[in-house]
This record gives sequence, C-alpha cells and structure tokens, in this order.
Amino acid sequence: MESLGKIAVLMGGTSAERKVSLRSGNAVADALESVGGNVVRVDIQGHAISQLTELDFDVAFIALHGRGGEDGTIQGVLEWLDKPYTGSGVMASALAMDKWRTKMIWMAAQLPTPNAYLLDASSDWVAINEALDANAIVKPAREGSSIGMRRVHNAEDLKSSYEFASEYDGLVLAERWVEGREFTVAIVDGEALPVIQLRTSHEFYDYDAKYQSNDTEYLLPCGLSESEEKALQSLALKAFDVLGAAGWGRIDVMQDADGAFWLLEANTSPGMTDHSLVPMAAKASGMDFSELVTRLLAEAVERHGH
Repeated sequence: MESLGKIAVLMGGTSAERKVSLRSGNAVADALESVGGNVVRVDIQGHAISQLTELDFDVAFIALHGRGGEDGTIQGVLEWLDKPYTGSGVMASALAMDKWRTKMIWMAAQLPTPNAYLLDASSDWVAINEALDANAIVKPAREGSSIGMRRVHNAEDLKSSYEFASEYDGLVLAERWVEGREFTVAIVDGEALPVIQLRTSHEFYDYDAKYQSNDTEYLLPCGLSESEEKALQSLALKAFDVLGAAGWGRIDVMQDADGAFWLLEANTSPGMTDHSLVPMAAKASGMDFSELVTRLLAEAVERHGH
C-alpha cells in the first residue's frame, strides 16, 4: 500500500446518484484504510478543479457515479493534473455514459443490442410504439442507476414516459424490451469475473431494486451452462473493449427466450456499496473487497505509467 502513496477517494458529486456515490466512496475508503492505505476522502461538490488542484495526492480512486464523475469530465481534470486514476479514460467514460452512442458503437461493431429510437417532442409515438412491438423501455441516455426509466406498451405511455425521462436528460431513447433473464458481467483488469443473474419482483431492475429492496436475488452461480457463461463473458469483454474502456467496469445483458444475449449498457464506475455487483463477483472469484480496490488502484498506477 505504501507504494501507492496518498490515495484520494472521490465521491459524492452533483448527479442524481450522489447518495449512492457517497456510500460507494466511504466503503472504498474504509477498505483501503483497513489494509493500511493513506486515504483522503474527497466529496466533489461542483468545484472539482479547485478541490483537486489544491489537494496533495498521488492517485485517485473514482467512486463517483453519473454525470460529472463517470462521463469523462473528472477524468479530464485528472489527466491535466497528471494523476493516475481508476477506470476508463476520457473518451470511453464519455461514450459509456451515453447509452445512445454506446448502442451506435456496438451496432457498428456488429454486437447484439436491442433496437432503439431516439425520442423528441415531435416523435411519431404511434409509429415508434408499433416498431417496438408495443413493448419497450424508455431511458434517459445519460443517467445511471435506472433513474428516469419506465416500461411502456402503448403510444400514450411512450409520450408521457418520454416527458418524464426528459426531466432527467435532454437525450431520451426508447429501446425494444427483451423478455428473459438479466445478467451482469463485472470486468476487472481485462478479466471477466463470474457472471451474476439478477432476479427482482419489480418490473425491471430499477433504482429501488438496486439499492433498497431486500427481495432482489443475485444468483451466483448464475444458472447458465459453462459454455454459455464463457460466451457471455467473451461478449462482455468485446463490448467493453470496443468502447475503449479500461481498468474495471460492468456490462449489463439480457438473454431472450431463444437463449440469445443482448447488450443493454456499459458502466465504467459501478457501485461499490453493500448491494453492489462488482464486489459480489470479485468475492466469487476469491478476491475480497480490500483486495479488489487495491488491485484497481495498482492497475491504474501501472497504466498511467507512474
């Protein structure tokens, strides 16, 4: 730990995911301190440049979620300061934060992702509803933690859900609903960890199911055959790599009734709370929480050439 120097754990931020980020950041800081890390906790509150310029630190652990922390902006500040940091660089962070542009890149790379339409106030709600078989999910393109999402079955709901989602983001998409099982694949330092299947009593894995519900099930082993799990891990690594992502992250996937996998989104700064999925997958691979955060920091230092 001494070789890592002074570790700034960046948390909080100003996005809709601020509360979750504070929980993630404090969990990371506690784990690092438990193994002798020299940690400073930094609550980013809209003055990131002055906060970080005035701070004495050697490496940053980014535990920020959402815009301002996961979208390339804080990564850009750290690049200018010439400080190593965990996770993806500026470009991949910005791309992965944008579900629409992530989808465009996956489609260009011929990776499977559900069909979707970008919405605006003048959209033809009836035509889009029909094109998506009257079964879709409306998403703000640049929010995380399932904030602002709604499932829709008709043109009227599509329009009202667009209006609801647009309160969170000016960029909103409607994506074909994939009926089936939901999986997530954590990636750490170029390795896909054991796959987790998510089961919830909610209509989908929403904010409440992620952070508050006690009946959400996390299946590990995930219920796939060995060959299916390997295929899914390989797909997730391709999806991660084609965005230029690095360090660590998570790819969320659906499997339809025919067994086909469909990429939903990439997450380059996943949660690190007691409900979080990357620590769960790491534990299943034999890595405890403090080992995980230490490995992520060591990888960051090595990658940034310090």
